[in-house]
Amino acid sequence: MLFDFIGDPNDRDILDIGCGDGTFALTLASRGGRVSGVDASPAMIVAATQRARAAGDAISFQQGRAQELPFGDAQFDIVVAKTIFCFVDDPTGSFAEISRVLRPGGRLVIGELGRWSFWALHRYLRGKFGSPLWRRGHSWTAGQLSGFARGAGLQVTGIRGAVYFPRCRIAARLMAGFDSRLGRLTLFGAAFIAMAARKP
Repeated sequence: MLFDFIGDPNDRDILDIGCGDGTFALTLASRGGRVSGVDASPAMIVAATQRARAAGDAISFQQGRAQELPFGDAQFDIVVAKTIFCFVDDPTGSFAEISRVLRPGGRLVIGELGRWSFWALHRYLRGKFGSPLWRRGHSWTAGQLSGFARGAGLQVTGIRGAVYFPRCRIAARLMAGFDSRLGRLTLFGAAFIAMAARKP
């Protein structure tokens, strides 16, 4: 679903924010993108760098936060951010930084955890009953994410949902065929929300 919004990464300068161990950055690089990755965790940067070296890909990974990106202005054609805003108290500064490093005409593509879904309820209960990770997590609505993007001067060009079934294999098998159709009809119940925005 994210690649529907990313489009063809070939010959594009791409930033992967919250790159983790570099798996998605390597996928973008394998499709011809010139990729940089940033993550707040030093351990993830080490893992991503080792993974890229083993694959023979020239990807630059740096430690950094979405609120203070270690890059110059107007440096990227595409910025990708997957499930990072759920761990940011106020995404306003992060969206401003993303807008800063995007070139005019560049795209932001984010994937976030939906607020109104069975999966969100599961995360909430885990946080309530002991998980420190989900106790500090946030779930944003599509309207809130759009508002953050517009506040940073970006134009929202598309929003879509995915994974409408609960954490159950039987439900996943039964509903998988309807998932893409539901994603075009409603965001309510989507465990995952993808959004694309453009810098004018």
